[in-house]
Amino acid sequence: MKTLNLSGKLNRFLSQRAMALISAAAVLVSLMAATGWANALYILTGTEDGTVVLDGVSPAPDLSTKLIYLTTSSTGYDVTLSSGKMVTICRKGAVTNARSRSETISALLDRLHITLDPEEMVAVDLSSPTGVTLAIGDELTYEDTVTEAVTAATVRVPTATLPKGTERVAQVGQDGIRVCRYRYRWSGGQLVSQELLEEVSNTAQNRIVEYGTTVTSVDSGDELVNVVTREDGSGTLYFASGATMNFSGTKSMTATAYNKNEPKVGTITATGTKVRAGVAAVDKRVIPLGTRLYVTNTGADYGYAVAEDTGVRGNIIDLYHEVYSEVSSFGRRSCTVYILE
Repeated sequence: MKTLNLSGKLNRFLSQRAMALISAAAVLVSLMAATGWANALYILTGTEDGTVVLDGVSPAPDLSTKLIYLTTSSTGYDVTLSSGKMVTICRKGAVTNARSRSETISALLDRLHITLDPEEMVAVDLSSPTGVTLAIGDELTYEDTVTEAVTAATVRVPTATLPKGTERVAQVGQDGIRVCRYRYRWSGGQLVSQELLEEVSNTAQNRIVEYGTTVTSVDSGDELVNVVTREDGSGTLYFASGATMNFSGTKSMTATAYNKNEPKVGTITATGTKVRAGVAAVDKRVIPLGTRLYVTNTGADYGYAVAEDTGVRGNIIDLYHEVYSEVSSFGRRSCTVYILE
């Protein structure tokens, strides 16, 4: 039988034919009866200060996958404990204490007349410098810290500094290593759940892709949900759809309403366009014609508008309404006019 001798001395001179360091990760053992391996399963934890020596094994198996097989036949690997180790065995509610005799765990269990059921597993905790704990059962739960490679994830982030439909890479990203603490649950020789409890550290950097949200106009039903204003008076309007519009400044004005059916109101604006919802009449000395606007007012926001008409003087904005009856109900009200970029 091939054996694994565990020692707490990192500087021990080891056989050149077989040596492997085991990290603080759990060593999970998947045994297959079809190949002659036993049905028992070893789960090793707490081996960060130990070394593993495979006596008489050539070539040495690759332990990078952290799979160690337990067997009672002539194939596979077993674990040898150094002499004098205090071993605590917990099984079916009973606790048994014994001293190891430089023997394999299989031999120790045989000496104590402990026979494993077909689906029972042995969790071997080597974290204590004074002893070893064996937990035996067909349902095992334990926690362990694992070091694992991480592939950089791609994170998409909206930005109001780019037009909608465009994107840019803000951070290239790189793969790394992370240390995590997991809770494992095994049942009947199979891993049934693995729960991440804590990410202790992570050297990976996400690839960050910014995608543009800025539009030149929004639908009338798109609700304004937030306004961010910078110190210089410029800022960004955020809408329920995810769209954004940037503004260079704001004006506090008095809003009125007009309709083509009113006296002296025609169907063509001062700029030659047809009157319609979204047209604003302004004093061009206050707001230049052609300026794109977003108007919020008490009661209900008028929304997106373009300064295409005239007929008012001073700090007044006249907002076109398709329905004539809405003109009188609108009246005069205070409003905030955002000058869109």
